[in-house]
Amino acid sequence: MDAQLSEQLTGAAGVPATRTGAQILLDALVACGVDTIFGYPGGAALPLYDALFTEPRLRHVLVRHEQAAVHAAEGYARSTGRLGVVLVTSGPGVGNTMTGLLDAISDSVPVLCISGQVATDVIGTQAFQGSPRFQCNK
Repeated sequence: MDAQLSEQLTGAAGVPATRTGAQILLDALVACGVDTIFGYPGGAALPLYDALFTEPRLRHVLVRHEQAAVHAAEGYARSTGRLGVVLVTSGPGVGNTMTGLLDAISDSVPVLCISGQVATDVIGTQAFQGSPRFQCNK
């Protein structure tokens, strides 16, 4: 583990610092060499966007549609050889990524799509912006 990440994970005197899941996810992306994320904010992804706002090691490229985020990430991955990362919200947000994700899969282009999700207790209840994203992506 590099010294900077180790310092972030522990506070003063080696006491573990309180970190949100979103902050931990962003740290993991940075540790994997990610420096750019393409995305479109939405309700279920806002905790990630809040953490991203304070993360100077990552650049966010705001797109106008979730499908554009995936195609931009795919182009980035093709042109740089690095992982293309997409950040979208749940429901229709992740649904709009399907075409780009299928294209990336078909051409073996490394793209990671991260989406928000509705609260666990309302999954499968037709809650606002809830969708069976894993079944859709099979």
